[in-house]
Amino acid sequence: MNFRRHSYDFLWLSLALLILLSLALLLPLSPQDYWWYLRLGQDVARTGSVPAIDTYSFTQTGSPFFYQSWLAAVIFWKTYQSGGLMLTFFLRAVIIAITYILLWSLVRSAGVGPRLASLLVLLAALAGSSNWSFRPQLFIYPIFVLVLYILSKWTQGKNRGLWLMPILSMLWVNLHGSFPLLFILGAAAFIFGKGDKKQLAYALGVSLFAVFINPHGIHVLGYVKNMLNAPSNQLFSVEWMPMVNSGWQANLFFAWLLIFAPLAAFSSRKLTLLEWVNFLFFGWLALLGVRYVIWFIFIMVTLTASLVAEWDARILESPVKNEKPALNILTACVLLLIPFALLPGVRGSWWPDAPRAYDGANPIQAAGWLSAHPEIKGPLWSDYGFSSYLIFALPSRPVWIDTRFELYPPQQWEEYLSIANAAPQWESLLDRENIQLVMLSTIGQPSLISTMRDSTQWCEDYYDEDAVIFSRATGQCP
Repeated sequence: MNFRRHSYDFLWLSLALLILLSLALLLPLSPQDYWWYLRLGQDVARTGSVPAIDTYSFTQTGSPFFYQSWLAAVIFWKTYQSGGLMLTFFLRAVIIAITYILLWSLVRSAGVGPRLASLLVLLAALAGSSNWSFRPQLFIYPIFVLVLYILSKWTQGKNRGLWLMPILSMLWVNLHGSFPLLFILGAAAFIFGKGDKKQLAYALGVSLFAVFINPHGIHVLGYVKNMLNAPSNQLFSVEWMPMVNSGWQANLFFAWLLIFAPLAAFSSRKLTLLEWVNFLFFGWLALLGVRYVIWFIFIMVTLTASLVAEWDARILESPVKNEKPALNILTACVLLLIPFALLPGVRGSWWPDAPRAYDGANPIQAAGWLSAHPEIKGPLWSDYGFSSYLIFALPSRPVWIDTRFELYPPQQWEEYLSIANAAPQWESLLDRENIQLVMLSTIGQPSLISTMRDSTQWCEDYYDEDAVIFSRATGQCP
């Protein structure tokens, strides 16, 4: 972008980025898969190879496990090693900024002006922000949008970007298991789109070859199949379950989806067959599972822009009079810098009651206490979200279960829920596993905490606002 020539555009883009970067820096770190990926990255960096079996739990130790997103894990680890949580949050902000700058460019190319483009991108960011967790999928957002941009240009007869697709394919397959989406988008464009299909076929062919440039080779295809069919994913992982209208992000998403139908019906610009195919396929995926929602939002915002472009030109957009490029650029740069005052380690210096960088599902203080008391023997049973953190922060105590849903059979997840919910058989299940130590979430297991406090078989050793630790009673509790 020529900033002086398009300084007004840059100013409107910076307004959207001000809000979404602030959100990216304020959303707390939820453990989910982040911490065990940090441990994986550390192990890969130390050994120079990707593990092939589980060593993080004591219940499935030695079982085969396919660590596909190894490159994302290494990036997470190197980032954390270099700058802790401050650099980690900075990395997320940069990835989010790149993603939505690319998306803004794609929306602008659909015909809307800078003001409406910024508003649409902001809405897309807000609706998809629940998918901004520190996970390998985060690295794929700019790649996905860039593929959309390349294919959009291809339909306009511009093929230069196609040479990037093999590089994107190679990166994608080592960062996250959603790499088949590149070929779904490419195949849809080839079948239903209008462009130089010979050039696209070459690009997709080389991209397919690039998929096999990974530590697992052709076996990476089997990983995708296994993930899609893993029963524990489908039965117990929220992200694999159908989207429900719960939370403000979901409210915004469903409202947008409802508005899209009349937009498509009354707009003078009719969607092409390729656009309808992408809308229906990714819309079906979004309703099928929470993890797919953000891909659909990227598709939907672009289509929305094309549908309202004529109205925008007629009603909203007007020529800019007396544009002052220098002032616009200066103002935009200031707006882009403001959110970084919210970085962990910075915001505490000027915001006395600044929110924590991590949420209550990260048992940081409890893990520190347990690390200082090695005399308290295991095995350890813990909240599955806590386990992700413990895998990284307390490797000397392997976990019973964690957020790698596909590793653990459905029966083990059913037993986990029975224990976590203080079902009648909770204590016998812990007895059978010879569990001597328990770390519970004050938010996730309040009933079990109350029940264990009433039991004479367990002693409460530690308590904070996030976690409670119990150990087997060997006599009178202190």
